[in-house]
Amino acid sequence: MNLLDKLKRQTKKEPGEVKAPQVQVPVYWLETSDTVSRRYEFEPDGYLSVKVVNDSRPVYHRVVESFLNKFFPSGYPYSVNEGYLRYTQFRALQHMTSAALSVLSTQSLLFAAGLRPTPAQATAVSWILKDGMQHMGKLICSNLGARMDSEPKRWRILADVLYDLGTGLEVLSPLCPHLFLEVAGLGNFAKGMAVVAARATRLPIYSSFAKEGNLSDLFAKGEAISTLFNVVGLGVGIHLASTVCSSMQGKLIAGPLLSIIHVFSVVEEMRAAPINTLNPQRTAMIVADFLKTGKVSSPADLRYREDLLFPGRLIEDAGNVKVGRALHKVVKPSKLQEWKEIFPEEKFVLSHGNKWTDMLLEHNATAEDALRGWLVAAYATSMEKSFHEPSASMLQDAYDKMNSMFTPFLNELQAKGWHTDRFLDGTGSRFAF
Repeated sequence: MNLLDKLKRQTKKEPGEVKAPQVQVPVYWLETSDTVSRRYEFEPDGYLSVKVVNDSRPVYHRVVESFLNKFFPSGYPYSVNEGYLRYTQFRALQHMTSAALSVLSTQSLLFAAGLRPTPAQATAVSWILKDGMQHMGKLICSNLGARMDSEPKRWRILADVLYDLGTGLEVLSPLCPHLFLEVAGLGNFAKGMAVVAARATRLPIYSSFAKEGNLSDLFAKGEAISTLFNVVGLGVGIHLASTVCSSMQGKLIAGPLLSIIHVFSVVEEMRAAPINTLNPQRTAMIVADFLKTGKVSSPADLRYREDLLFPGRLIEDAGNVKVGRALHKVVKPSKLQEWKEIFPEEKFVLSHGNKWTDMLLEHNATAEDALRGWLVAAYATSMEKSFHEPSASMLQDAYDKMNSMFTPFLNELQAKGWHTDRFLDGTGSRFAF
């Protein structure tokens, strides 16, 4: 009997024979890099596990890797979008200076209240002082959620400015002890608004860095960074409070300096964050770049070009479009009816003015509808420069040109990571028939 017959006989199933269950052999391999051997294995649920088999690196390198594992998302830097490291660096500096400022302000409050200011009393008194006017500030700021969705970077910066303003009032409270309740209450009112704005904008910022559904990991590691440097900042603040800032003159020097570093840090954080949702400013910049270069800019391309303080500025290359004005203030009923007869399927209305073009959106319009309207307005404005006066035929030509370009434009937009399911126009007015 030859070898082939033996193999056939062994593999042939006899009647009544129970076939043994197949055992899946785990898929794993070893990789050696920089004197570190790692064992990679695919788990039954499809995830990849990594175990260090041999590590002969210096202690310094192992400490650095341990720090990255505890305070950075798994798979860093490949699991996050561009700019996360710079964002984290300035976030750490921001929290350290903020915590140091809080110690100085609480020490001043204790002095203004007639107590002997010792750093150990800071925490207990801080919690008591927060309960009054701070809650009022939180309630007022909670009504501004839609605006924070549209411009999370701007509101995040405003939150830290408000926080420093409230802290500054607390630091100055010993200068007017007879107005202690008024000054401390106003300071906590500003800090209450700051807390709500900071928390509300945290998720959009983290979402801009997330890849592969790792938002929870990003959030957890970001909070770990914040906690670590808050503790460091408390230590710095206690040291300052017992040395340089033991007098009011020292606080007036160190306080503004820490506040400047604090606000600068949060501005740099926001500049580093590549927000991928569409609002009026980012849409205008995308359309302007597309008309000039024929290419779609990514969130990372636009992050350093965004105007964080005055996001409502008009961009001429994008048609000088303004979004969100009330329908009855912009369009006459006859013009509205004429527009809907010409373009019955569209969920936007354009009204050309002397200085800008108003775009009004229907209640259920998405970012795709806003992009279509913005492109029509931009093409019409470009044609108007050639013909010097708007006309119905020019608007139709702009609409036809938009339709011919929109599908490849939208596909490239989505490929660059932009979210086109919703247009965040803040508290802008919308209409419905």
